[in-house]
Amino acid sequence: MAERPIVLYGDPVLREKAIKVEEFNQELKDLVSDMEGALKKAQGLGLAAPQVGVAKRVFILDLSAIDLSEQMRVFVNPEIVETSGEIELEEGCLSFPGIYQSIIRSENVLVRASDLDGNQFEMKVTGMTARAVLHEYDHLEGILFIDLLSPLTRTMLKGRLKKLVEAE
Repeated sequence: MAERPIVLYGDPVLREKAIKVEEFNQELKDLVSDMEGALKKAQGLGLAAPQVGVAKRVFILDLSAIDLSEQMRVFVNPEIVETSGEIELEEGCLSFPGIYQSIIRSENVLVRASDLDGNQFEMKVTGMTARAVLHEYDHLEGILFIDLLSPLTRTMLKGRLKKLVEAE
């Protein structure tokens, strides 16, 4: 497992729209393995490939820290099929260390994706899992959680965001 550092806010890859994965091969498996290592090291719940500097449509979730029945899940070329409901909860991001904000997201999500072998699946998820899916999916679209904040809240965070850009 190679070491891939998590990129911080300010890195241009976080604003790119990720490209579709065309080949389900060892390179993809290595990327996901590296992402798992980075996620575990950072003790996060989810990580998208752009967060390790790779603009591909892949993200992983590991919600076992908040639900012991959960396990690592891999989503390749995910699509959000349907959403419903709304809930406001605090959210953070590994590319924005130490910054947590209240975000409104859909409470229920139907997501379609492929696994590491290219097998397509659909999942209906709710609550924190739905939030994590939407957060990581946004990364694949070049959307960051701060984009969902009010202009006033973003202005209040300006100094902290500037420090992240300077640290990058």
